[in-house]
Amino acid sequence: MEEKIFKNKEHNFRALLIIVFILHGCSSQGDSVKLSTGPQGGSWYPLGGALKTIIEKNIANTKIQTLPGAGIANVKAVESGKVELALANSVSTVDAIKGNPPFKTKAVNVCNIGSLYPQYFQIVTLEKANIKKFDQLRGKILAGQGPGNTAEVITRHILKVHGLTYRDLKRVNYGSYTDSVALMKDANADFFTLGTTIPAGAIMDLASVRDVRLLGINSTTLKKMRSLNPGYLRNTIPSGTYPKQNETIETIGYTTHLIGHCSLDNEFVYNLLDSVFENISDLAAIAKAMIGVTPGDMAKEIGVPLHTGAANWYKKKSL
Repeated sequence: MEEKIFKNKEHNFRALLIIVFILHGCSSQGDSVKLSTGPQGGSWYPLGGALKTIIEKNIANTKIQTLPGAGIANVKAVESGKVELALANSVSTVDAIKGNPPFKTKAVNVCNIGSLYPQYFQIVTLEKANIKKFDQLRGKILAGQGPGNTAEVITRHILKVHGLTYRDLKRVNYGSYTDSVALMKDANADFFTLGTTIPAGAIMDLASVRDVRLLGINSTTLKKMRSLNPGYLRNTIPSGTYPKQNETIETIGYTTHLIGHCSLDNEFVYNLLDSVFENISDLAAIAKAMIGVTPGDMAKEIGVPLHTGAANWYKKKSL
């Protein structure tokens, strides 16, 4: 099968490639499939490796190429045809479907394959920075992920609803979770934002050498955040999740799900879901929130159209 790589050349050439891509479909069994994951140090990176192992083991002659990525960048990559599969965050994917910022146009090639687990937006501060309220972030140094990452957009949103922007911070650092932890360990940043599972390995790493505090997000802030994106959910981080965390922390969340280009071969997607569900324990070993996940959980409505192959799989499961 032809390799379908879309390059940023003339509009007509791109359009022609997209038409060929859609007409022929992609990723029938026996193909090489690109899977975009997340930054190193986060849960998506190893989760992508586990998905690669599961798919290659159970779907004959299929090779998976895993690539680093981020929530927003992954949706754009699937929409453009640069990758066939990706991990994504529901709030960002819904924004893409609707054409809301940071997306410039409505995504028409992105289909949902299955929800996997809840994500938690976490704001970690150094204890010695003495940050207890959002207005105390003014003049502080942020360690975060760059544009293309869902948590970066959420960081902008959380600052906005408190009357702040990046300009009100002393400095903004972009990098992987590993980079951010290094900055925090060396006291070269005051707070760190990320969206991932709990307990987050990056935070556990940081808390092993520094006293940290999680900044909570109350119901008033959640309401304001929902005015920017109605997909934000209420999540809580239980007491004891992290060292010296003696109280439950309210925060916001969303859903991590697996997306694919809508022209992916139906049989491939059907067999992919079969393989993933039969080996869910391998994924749960990386993302504990996936323990006990059912087909019903995976099929829940999140505002993103289901791929036909996925819909067929859920129908067989009587959902």
